[in-house]
Amino acid sequence: MPLPDAPDFSALAKRLDDAEGYLDLTDLRERRADLEPRIAAPDLWDNPDDARRVTTEYGRINDDIELLEKLRSRLDDARTLWEMASEEGDAASGNEAIKEAESLAHELDELELRSLLGGEHDELDAVCEIHSGEGGTDAQDWAEMLLRMYLRWAERRGFEVELDEVSPGQEAGIQSATFIVRGRHAYGLLLGEKGVHRLYRISPFDSQARRQTSYAALDVVPFMEDVSDEVKIDDKDLRVDTYRSSGAGGQHVNVTDSAVRLTHLPTGIVVACQNERSQLQNKAKAMQILAAKLAERARQERLEEMAKLSGPQGAVSRGGAFIRGYVMAPQQMVKDERTGHETGNVQATLDGELDEFMEAYLRWRRSQDPGR
Repeated sequence: MPLPDAPDFSALAKRLDDAEGYLDLTDLRERRADLEPRIAAPDLWDNPDDARRVTTEYGRINDDIELLEKLRSRLDDARTLWEMASEEGDAASGNEAIKEAESLAHELDELELRSLLGGEHDELDAVCEIHSGEGGTDAQDWAEMLLRMYLRWAERRGFEVELDEVSPGQEAGIQSATFIVRGRHAYGLLLGEKGVHRLYRISPFDSQARRQTSYAALDVVPFMEDVSDEVKIDDKDLRVDTYRSSGAGGQHVNVTDSAVRLTHLPTGIVVACQNERSQLQNKAKAMQILAAKLAERARQERLEEMAKLSGPQGAVSRGGAFIRGYVMAPQQMVKDERTGHETGNVQATLDGELDEFMEAYLRWRRSQDPGR
């Protein structure tokens, strides 16, 4: 049996060289060497906050180095396997080399996406909030569908999710939900999902089966365990309300008035948490989320002030009042209003297949700000 066409190993090698460049393999190795004595120090955990930062940074750097080194080794092995298969006319080994080349190409695709995630907080976990908008019961049902979509997306990527608060809808769905997505680049990936999402479908709640337009919004801010350097929260600026938990949350829900709602009076920001085991734990988590929101608010205010100083820049997007439309009737389509990316497989999108939309957004963002 003749051998199939040879994989383009030169192109794969070029892409891997580029990856080692934009991930800065040389600097990564130097930084790992700098951190190793700190990791090995017997007094590392005398300062737990500093220890967590050091171990987290070391782990991420080590993962990147090992990934690049493994890809280089696999590429060399695949090239050698192909050369042996060519010399011996071994079609089975040739096909094995082709499959490995295809696998390497897919992993390099993932790495190239990383090159678009260079924002200050892109590597961090993300605090997400979903709120139903116009559309009554349909909008509350749509908000629950969005929550499911992002939970399924996180599951697909192997991210952990903490569902901190869910406010049920009056008849169906949810009014709001707060959750934290924990995983490397969670914030950078989810940032492009921030905004209003519009659903157009035949309403399952309308006895006459009329078409209904519904809106729900996702808000995303970076989650940092400690923002004490950026944000100071005065107790007198807080209103603390406790109430009985409702909705999903396990055996501890609906037992006591353990849920906590914090209102930051100067800004009007409201944060709730209900899924920890005690009122104290719920308040502590709510304080973390509030601090993350206040820190993001402060960063946005600084950016707006800088924009004013530099003068008008013109509109970045003409996307209108919503960032993405989901059409389920009469045709099937999901279209991002900023990037133009679309798909006819609405159900797959609602099942969490969002990576192509996220990548399209990151590439669009880079095109709007080439220096980013």
